[in-house]
Amino acid sequence: MKQKHFIDSHKAVTFLFVLILMGIYDQWQNQTAWIYLALHGTYGILWVLKSRIFPDRQWEQPTGWGYGLVIWGGLSLYWVGGWLVVSRGVQAPPWYLALCVSMYTLGVFCHFAGDMQKYTALKLQPDTLITDGLFARLRNTNYFGELLIYLGFGLLAMHWLPVAILLLWIAAVWLPNMRRKEGVLSQLSGYDDYRARTKLFIPFVW
Repeated sequence: MKQKHFIDSHKAVTFLFVLILMGIYDQWQNQTAWIYLALHGTYGILWVLKSRIFPDRQWEQPTGWGYGLVIWGGLSLYWVGGWLVVSRGVQAPPWYLALCVSMYTLGVFCHFAGDMQKYTALKLQPDTLITDGLFARLRNTNYFGELLIYLGFGLLAMHWLPVAILLLWIAAVWLPNMRRKEGVLSQLSGYDDYRARTKLFIPFVW
């Protein structure tokens, strides 16, 4: 088994999980719940497609069932937002829904287009810096896209807990991954100049 098998299976059932929640809490008339289902559920489907078409090498590592279940448990924390939306019957105002959908859409573009550029560039020219396109000013465009994606549907809960969970993931998983990536990139020619003119994670900020 590989890490991606546990990640992909979790992403794949997100749509079904939220749909079951809506049935349990009888939230079929809740517009916010349907928007959450569309955003988080579609993201899970897109992730599985991405994993099959242009996979990320870091998730190709073999793993046992023990760690695989840890992955499943950690990813399940992201479902808290959906549970809060459905169980509390959250009714977000139209402008707030539009904001979340717009944030999510921009995140999908940055995340998936960035991963596709990285996959294609490294396939054609392995062990080289990617310094153009979506990576011209930001070294982790894909992670920035994920930030917008998770904020897009997490904020629909109108509760602090999904944001806290996202911050926990960023601190425990995303930033360590970025630091490991920086260590690899630092061995490549031109890294110092590239680092000087780009941001790590947040455009124009950091």
